[in-house]
Amino acid sequence: MGHGGGGALSAELVRHLFAPAYGNETLAQLGDSARLELGGARLAFSTDSYVVRPLFFPGGDIGDLAVNGTVNDLAMSGARPAQLSCAFILEEGVELSVVGAVARSIGAAAMAAGVAVATGDTKVVEAGHGDGVYVNTSGIGLIPEGVDIGPRRATPGDVVIVSGPIGMHGIAIMSVREGLEFGAEVVSDTAPLGDLVAAMLAVTPDLHVLRDPTRGGLAAALNEIAAASGTGVALTERALPVPEAVAAACGFLGLDPLYVANEGRLVAFVPPAHADAVLAAMRAHPQGAGAAIIGECVAEHPGMVVARTGLGGTRVVDLPLGEQLPRIC
Repeated sequence: MGHGGGGALSAELVRHLFAPAYGNETLAQLGDSARLELGGARLAFSTDSYVVRPLFFPGGDIGDLAVNGTVNDLAMSGARPAQLSCAFILEEGVELSVVGAVARSIGAAAMAAGVAVATGDTKVVEAGHGDGVYVNTSGIGLIPEGVDIGPRRATPGDVVIVSGPIGMHGIAIMSVREGLEFGAEVVSDTAPLGDLVAAMLAVTPDLHVLRDPTRGGLAAALNEIAAASGTGVALTERALPVPEAVAAACGFLGLDPLYVANEGRLVAFVPPAHADAVLAAMRAHPQGAGAAIIGECVAEHPGMVVARTGLGGTRVVDLPLGEQLPRIC
């Protein structure tokens, strides 16, 4: 289960098993989506599979999660998402009403994100060999001219901005899975981010890095960027936008909000000359209303993420080994 958690074990699996088996320059980018040039067009291409349990949770379900997850992976390359594929793996005995609800959710989420489900597939496995419904989505999008976004472009001096409150998706899943109540309902932040990215690119095409901190949370995303670029990241712990209910739940459960999954947030590395304007554009957009500057990219401690604590010290924010909560997406 740890190998599917988006942390160090996942990275090890990709780098030492899959990448050598498939070995090519496109895959070696190891971004949220592959960047391709075909027939003169610059494309982003991504695929993802969704095995979240339960299928329906506060603020969303496996259907809109499958659309938003792939759309957001494309957007993290600066692409305008265009077309999706959608494949269902169904367990024998799952109610058609459940499948129908998921399919309708996918259709509504695709419409909201401005993409079309252009092709798909369905398979059925025997009872006991699945968990109701699994979904795979792949997507393609067009990358505008002049846009070059990737984890290796992080540069010392870059301002690190997160688009809104963190930790909501993971805590929402945990609340229904474990039957926990935290005083205030926490709902998933699942949402498409393509329009938010377009608003940021309208300020400047020179965004260095975008990443959606899903499995492994913000900590995993920042560690991956630091490792890919050979730079360090310094966070200000008090600047992290952690909702009160998420902070309370994490304190109760012994979790760190930095490691809790998000499904409608992005983290951006922006050149300092453009940081204030990009932040203002983000805050003017519904999906970025809670955007905040949380740190900077530094030359010190390359490949490492550290957080400045409220007491004036620092702590290392490691890449998580696995996922604090499996089957989160």
